[in-house]
Amino acid sequence: MSNRSTENSNKQLLNFLWNGYTTAAGAAATAHKCQKQLFAETKTKANTEQLQANKASEISGIMGNKQVRQHLETAQKTGILKISLQRLQEFPPQLKNYPNVLKTLDLSENRFERLPDEIGHFTLVKHLNLSGNKLIELPDVLGELTKLEVLLLMNNYLSKIPKTLSNCNNLKTVNLSNNQIKEFPTMLCGLKHLDVLDLSRNKITSVPAEVGTLYTTELNLNQNQISTLSEEIAACPKLKVLRLEENCLQAQTFTPRILRESKICNLSVDGNLFNSKQFTDLDGYEVYMERYTAVKKKMF
Repeated sequence: MSNRSTENSNKQLLNFLWNGYTTAAGAAATAHKCQKQLFAETKTKANTEQLQANKASEISGIMGNKQVRQHLETAQKTGILKISLQRLQEFPPQLKNYPNVLKTLDLSENRFERLPDEIGHFTLVKHLNLSGNKLIELPDVLGELTKLEVLLLMNNYLSKIPKTLSNCNNLKTVNLSNNQIKEFPTMLCGLKHLDVLDLSRNKITSVPAEVGTLYTTELNLNQNQISTLSEEIAACPKLKVLRLEENCLQAQTFTPRILRESKICNLSVDGNLFNSKQFTDLDGYEVYMERYTAVKKKMF
């Protein structure tokens, strides 16, 4: 082959390679440009969505604050403040300096984990509803609400309650069901007006001797982990309804003193570590049934 032909062939090859390189480079550049554009569009969209979310949250907060303000204005006249189902995570700041005029305070179905000490300022409150929150503890200042008659704390995450509640001598109803309480709240024993105490769906393992000074007519201990029940429960001066379903009790727990000498006329014990025959064979069961039957006759 001549030198001229070889030279032409080399030029053609170089042109071919250069064209391929420039095409590939162009394709890569185009792809990179598209990628940058897509990233920019995605970022812009994300920023837009975040701004919209922030705006919606801000609007929601404004609306929530407005609703709280409206409730507060009404409560000054009625003494009844209901701020439930508002998804509040913190105690409304407007309440911290609120005048002491409330008799009913309903903060149920929110997202409180703790309550500020300012709640102790509401010494006129008789009905306090804090159910359906995420409370893990209660402040000692609750004991300053000495006019309190109804305390609703069900469906929270409480493992204990403050001893200062023993100062609330006017309590009539206390509901602590569906919490994480492990010890029987003995600070409620001795409260002479306490009529109903609901401790169901907790983690209580024993009922101590102090229960003998409990003045309730109804005590609900269903769905706990109770394996020990003090015989002193027979000494309760007014106890008529005792619910102990789904616990870890043996039949022998219900001694003749409990069955014969107590005032209990409605004893619910299904779901424990014994069958119905073992229970009906207990010494004192017939005496208990006489009380049960007498109450049923009065009802009908």
